[in-house]
Amino acid sequence: MASNRHLGRIVALQSLYEYEFRNKAGDATVDIDGIVAKNIEPYAKALGDVDFVQDLAHGVFAEREALDAELQPLAPEWPISTISAVDRNVLRIGLFELTRRQDTVPPKVAINEAVELAKAFGSDNSSKFINGVLGTAFRNMGGEEQKQHAESNNEDEAAAPKDDANSQKE
Repeated sequence: MASNRHLGRIVALQSLYEYEFRNKAGDATVDIDGIVAKNIEPYAKALGDVDFVQDLAHGVFAEREALDAELQPLAPEWPISTISAVDRNVLRIGLFELTRRQDTVPPKVAINEAVELAKAFGSDNSSKFINGVLGTAFRNMGGEEQKQHAESNNEDEAAAPKDDANSQKE
């Protein structure tokens, strides 16, 4: 069965949001492991790869303070604590995938998925805000330069004359 990573990101977002909500409400029984397991259960067959959801939710949860510290300079006019809980968690998921899962999630996928989560669960302007912040993060990582450098190398390789086997014998 194929993995449904988009659904997995939705479940991770809901789990992170629920944890934050219950924690702020003073729920002493709040437990990220229990929340993630409970939220995965109804979708386990459709998800296919439940490990993806667990890794994403637990990874973002474990790094939320570091992610918030990385996000703050990307949107200096918006203190992280004033951003809605949904948008904050979407940003965390997007930045986590962009910076810590770049070996398995292409940057454009990480950003696009975060934008789609914002469209589905955020306010009217959330998707634009998420796109702007994560786009800035990508550029700060050297994303556009790396992309342009790779494209220019590919063009150079395509334009370079091919050595034939005879010219290398000397």
